[in-house]
Amino acid sequence: MTGAIVERPDVGQVAELEPRLAEHRRELTGYCYRMLGSSFDAEDAVQETMVRAWRSLDRLQGSGALRSWLYRIATNVCLDALDGRKRRALPVDLSDESSAPVPASLAGVLADGAWVEPALDRAVLPVGGDPADLAVQKESVRLAFVAALQLLPPRQRAVLILRDVLRWKADEVAALLETSVAAANSALQRARATLAAHQARDKAPDRDVAAPDAELLARYLDAFLRYDIEALVALLHEDAVMDMPPYAMWLRSAADIGAWFAGPGAECRGSHVVPLELNGYPAFAQWRPNGPDGAHRPWAVHALTTADGRITRMTAFLDTRLFDLFGLPRDPAAGG
Repeated sequence: MTGAIVERPDVGQVAELEPRLAEHRRELTGYCYRMLGSSFDAEDAVQETMVRAWRSLDRLQGSGALRSWLYRIATNVCLDALDGRKRRALPVDLSDESSAPVPASLAGVLADGAWVEPALDRAVLPVGGDPADLAVQKESVRLAFVAALQLLPPRQRAVLILRDVLRWKADEVAALLETSVAAANSALQRARATLAAHQARDKAPDRDVAAPDAELLARYLDAFLRYDIEALVALLHEDAVMDMPPYAMWLRSAADIGAWFAGPGAECRGSHVVPLELNGYPAFAQWRPNGPDGAHRPWAVHALTTADGRITRMTAFLDTRLFDLFGLPRDPAAGG
């Protein structure tokens, strides 16, 4: 990288750099999300990256260095955030399977920050570009993959994301992490081996994950709005998994999920729903009837995984802060 060192940003330079910094926000958010496993933490990390960037603008060497410079700062922000932190995971990896869908199964609550959170596609995925590259990007924000990334030590995680997802060259990654190319390649090999071993012992059945299926989502939402449990269960794989962070409970089987819908889940009857795109898949937000006035209130954001024309996993994130983060109205009737 060549170019004169910027000693002090003047008004013209600020005006030039501000929109260029904004251009990188989406990709930096996607990078930080994969690193941290949390949309909230990713937003905070990107904001901290921008603050550090402005404070150290005098260290930027040449306008062409901006992107790699921002990634260096973002990586350091993420490594700082991950220092001493326990890894995030899916509820299936954090607690024992519930054998029966009974109200008592909701007694267990996961520790705050224990689970991988969802991400809105438009916040973490690029727009346009090569379809093959976009497919890789989508695969890399699947909840299961993001959870698997959390198994890696933070520096290995950064190397694998930069090399295998963002397609950086080995020497570029080595320069960013201020290490040798040999060390960067070694970290990549160890990271790939860890992910391969995890995939081999994963509790989930081995099946090809399908491309996003908007038609299947439409059928599911129609059944959900009518609260037709028979129709809902018919759209599930026999061994489908359902979990609901922050609760530790999770279920495996269409039969148990159907029993849950008919039991504790019956309070969802009459909900309002809006389709979303989360983690590379169709999803939806749910407002549940609440209170004597029957008004709908934010309840959950549902992420779905599909394969072979059926739903294989349903995760309902019962965190209403996601509605604000994703720009969803608190009152769906008022639209804001």
